[in-house]
Amino acid sequence: MSNRRMRLLLLTPVMAGSFLVAPAALAWSGALAAPAATCSISGVFENGKVHLSGGGFTPGQAFLSSPTAAGGSFTIAENGGFQMMNVENARYTVTQANQHTECSGFKGATTNQDEMTQNDQNQNDQNDNGGDQDGS
Repeated sequence: MSNRRMRLLLLTPVMAGSFLVAPAALAWSGALAAPAATCSISGVFENGKVHLSGGGFTPGQAFLSSPTAAGGSFTIAENGGFQMMNVENARYTVTQANQHTECSGFKGATTNQDEMTQNDQNQNDQNDNGGDQDGS
């Protein structure tokens, strides 16, 4: 068997395999390059409402939902983003084409359990210090 024939027999399966793997690799890298949708809650206003914004979505219809606040359909702009001012301060999820994006940044009510516990502790400390001063 000639050298040329031997090389052909060895390289043919390798080249065929590369033709099968290349499209899959390109598709996988393309999926990674797609921007991830994001949503955030920010800016608690004096009225207790917040600013909701997002990006990386597909332009068109989306649905905003929350376990404790009103939601509904809205339109994602051509640039893939949206902004909503003065929405209720709550946890939100944006759904588009069966993809769910949870909005980050929810801080909860203005007084949470940790703050109440710290305030109670501060009040007790003040009462203890005040008692010492009165007893002297």
